[in-house]
Amino acid sequence: MFAKRICVIAATSALLTGIGAGATASAQTVSRFDDGSFENPRATVNSFIDLPAGQTIGPWRVTAGSVDLIGAGFWQAAEGDQSVDLNGSNAGAVAQTFTTVPGTTYTVSYALAGNPGGPALKTGSALIDGQDFQDFSFNTTGKTFTNMGYVGRQFTFRATGTATTIGFTSTTPNSAYGPVVDDVRIQACAPCPPCGNG
Repeated sequence: MFAKRICVIAATSALLTGIGAGATASAQTVSRFDDGSFENPRATVNSFIDLPAGQTIGPWRVTAGSVDLIGAGFWQAAEGDQSVDLNGSNAGAVAQTFTTVPGTTYTVSYALAGNPGGPALKTGSALIDGQDFQDFSFNTTGKTFTNMGYVGRQFTFRATGTATTIGFTSTTPNSAYGPVVDDVRIQACAPCPPCGNG
């Protein structure tokens, strides 16, 4: 019989420590993936903050258009208190750069919903190093602020460098109501040990 290699999935930690609003990511700030639930900074309860390109949500950067950081109580979050509507005043995008091990495979999971207002179908893409890696869509028909209907999405990628940028972008045009992302998690497949005989 052939021996089988078993890869152990080890979750990276998700400390809610962020860079802070207005800070700029640099080589010194690249570290573990952080704040996948968009908890820092805190938006006003039952409200939201519209953030244009160039602003930050903790370790996340707004890289295009604008997004809304949704505060606690405004609508249902998938995890924690806050989430991000990828359409602020227009279609936007967020991204975070974190340390990776070249050649290692990583699994990304996230919760997807949509702002119940505007067009029912919300569309967007998950990006790795700026490249479209997974398209997604969410139909908000029948969804409400108290029942957002989050669904889980997942994909894997192999790191090619010591730092990787993950991003989420809206492709929902001409609307202030976009896809909603929350609870982003990244797991690394630990290197498998050499297979022994017998």
